[in-house]
Amino acid sequence: MSDVVEKPALNGVNTPSLLATINAVGAQRELADFKFRARASWVSGTHSRIVVDDFFGAGQEMRHEVATVVDADHPAVLVGGDNGPTPVEFLLQGLAACMTAGIGNIAAVRGVKLHSVESVVEGDINLLGLLGLDPAVRNGYSGIRASFRIRGDAPPEKLAKIVEQSRARSAVYDVLTNGCPVAIEIDAG
Repeated sequence: MSDVVEKPALNGVNTPSLLATINAVGAQRELADFKFRARASWVSGTHSRIVVDDFFGAGQEMRHEVATVVDADHPAVLVGGDNGPTPVEFLLQGLAACMTAGIGNIAAVRGVKLHSVESVVEGDINLLGLLGLDPAVRNGYSGIRASFRIRGDAPPEKLAKIVEQSRARSAVYDVLTNGCPVAIEIDAG
């Protein structure tokens, strides 16, 4: 594999560091294995608190510089206290954030200065499945749509290709469209 050519930082992306990471992982493939974690604790009703503070990556356990604590809940219309986004809204946030980060990285590597990137991610869900009222209706989203508005120092076709490459490389898009095994372990002691 040939080394990636050095480029200056652009769009707030430390492009030299990004390219060095690509080269390092290409040379030492074991560095590619990461394990991310989220820890949740029930607060009350549909309200829970999630902490994200550590992960495994680059061959070692690591900590985020700052732990992130977020609350999740349901709105009052869904019998919650509206103390935070719903879990299914976090899923939409994940897709928006993953693709937006990819757009920033890809544009920087391609030498395209971005002026703005905005997205709207929507999901359709029918509560008949979730509430157990109709076994023929799925519990989760029946469809998700993402729209991006991107402006930068490149022709519209090149900007569209940046968004497309972000979609093609997005881990969240991949999990949503290809599925992923989920193992559940229970300690009911």
